Amino acid sequence: MTIPAGRPVHMAPVPASAVVAYRDDGPLSRAMGLLVAGQLPPLPPVLAGTFVTGVLLLLGVAGTDGLAVFAPAVTLLLAGPGSTHPHDGRLDWLVPPILRVIEYTFVAAVGFAHGLHPLLILVLLGALAFHHYDLVYRLRQRVYPPSWLATAGLGWDGRMMVVSLVALMGPLTIGYALLALYLWGLFGWESVTCWLAAPRSGVDAAEMETQD
Repeated sequence: MTIPAGRPVHMAPVPASAVVAYRDDGPLSRAMGLLVAGQLPPLPPVLAGTFVTGVLLLLGVAGTDGLAVFAPAVTLLLAGPGSTHPHDGRLDWLVPPILRVIEYTFVAAVGFAHGLHPLLILVLLGALAFHHYDLVYRLRQRVYPPSWLATAGLGWDGRMMVVSLVALMGPLTIGYALLALYLWGLFGWESVTCWLAAPRSGVDAAEMETQD
């Protein structure tokens, strides 16, 4: 692919660790990670957060308006501080998929507990799945997402907190619809514009980085 002369190529910052980039942390989780300066191993707290969140959902906490916020708050408190760790342990690659399971399960559990239409729940989960698939494919092709996307997309932590707050304040149907519309618009628009402007292959991207 030829680049017009004199036209600068703006490449997104290369993530320090692909595993960390797969986490899709939001501002809350990243802020908590800064407090421990990457010294907390990420996997044990995430496993603890998974257990606690699972227990809360099994007990029906997600369907009880006064307690719905507990599951994401507990997960954030446990998993958030590990966001700045390099994730270079033998099993640290498990952290991102575990966070995906927690987020998807929580979103689905809250929706079904409040009697939302399954299609609305599926639309919101579809936006999350699209974003995470796009993120995985980008990193494999070395077409890195811009740093602002994780902030604008709220991260797994922010999205769970929004769902909890909407469950507490209501109405949940409107909240799910607006959140799904926002995420589809954001992730869809950014993905299309990024891929249209990106090199046609990861090889081209690597060559451009070498030239820079």
